[in-house]
Parts: sequence; C-alpha cells; structure tokens
Amino acid sequence: MAAEQKMTYETWPASPEKQTLEAKNKFLGFWFFLGGETVLFASLFATYLALKDKVPNSDMALAKDLFEIPLAFIMTMLLLTSSLTSVYAMYQMKNFNFKKMQLWLGITVLLGLGFLGLEIYEFNHYVHEFHHSFTSSAFGSAFYTLVGFHGAHVAFGLLWITTLMIRNSKRGLSLYNAPKFYVASLYWHFIDVVWVFIFTVVYLMGMVG
Repeated sequence: MAAEQKMTYETWPASPEKQTLEAKNKFLGFWFFLGGETVLFASLFATYLALKDKVPNSDMALAKDLFEIPLAFIMTMLLLTSSLTSVYAMYQMKNFNFKKMQLWLGITVLLGLGFLGLEIYEFNHYVHEFHHSFTSSAFGSAFYTLVGFHGAHVAFGLLWITTLMIRNSKRGLSLYNAPKFYVASLYWHFIDVVWVFIFTVVYLMGMVG
C-alpha cells in the first residue's frame, strides 16, 4: 500500500495528509465531528449568557468581581502561541522533517500544559477566595460547565498529540500517520478558536457588566 511505502524527501508529496482514501475519510469524519462540537459549544455559550450573574443573593461575587483580565490574557497568549507552533509543526511535516515536527509539537504540548495549569489555579482561586463553585449559583454552574468543558477539550488534545508523538517516535513520517498528525493539529486550532470566543464573551464582556 502507498501508505506503507518507505518515503524519502524526494518522494514525499506536497500534501501528505490527503494522499490516501483513508486520509480523506478521516477528514470527512473530522468535519462532521467539528459540526457537532460547534453546536454543543454554541449551546453552552447561550446557557452561560442566560445565567450570567444569576446568583441567589447580592453578597455573592459577580463576573466583574471575579475575573482578572491579565491572567485571562496570559492564558489566551499561551493558547494562541501554541496554535502557531502547531502550524510550524505541520510545515515541518510537509517538508518531511520528522524531528523538527516533533520538536514543535512538543512545544505546543508544553504551552497547552501551561494553559491548563493557569486554569486550575484560576478555578482554585475563585473557589477559595470568592466561594464561587459549580454548585454555588446558576452563574457558577454555567461558568464552570463552559470553561471547564473547554479545558477538558484542551486536556484531550494534549493527550491526543502526545500519544501520536510517542507512538510514532521510532516510525518516522509516512502517508499513514501524516493525516493523524494533521487532524490533531486541526482539532487544536478548533479549541484555540473556541477559547478566543470564551475570552471575549466570558471575560471581556464580564468585566464591562
């Protein structure tokens, strides 16, 4: 099979992620998956906007009291930078440079871990300093469901990329695994775009009331 053929730089195609029927099927399935994810996140955004600042009493913290723009901005920069490094990784894949692809994917994973670390710190801060938890109010439930669900997607994306890196560390690039790396990169871009909407709708809009 072409996917199992030993490739060299000279025989490596310009678009290795789309060379086989299996690869094309992966793309088709992935876009169907993203369609469902988009609808799901749209529902969570709508729910959050409907329940924003819905707290049982006036003593509880509202969005403008909770959110810290500098922290959210750093988290945003980490994810946007990780999206850029994943682009570099796919550029190296297209140039049949497995080692540099792995390097840029590793940097992407580190940036994603940094984002998750800050998100865990943020949640812990809200719970202990403001008693803002999942069960404290409708606002808390909507916030943690939306932002936490996105965080779970980030964790899944990191696991996905890391698994691909480890599993293929001694195999190098082939027409079989190139589509897998590429689809994982597209997924990573998707969760980065979702975070941009979260940063805008939850944090920036929350600060202005």
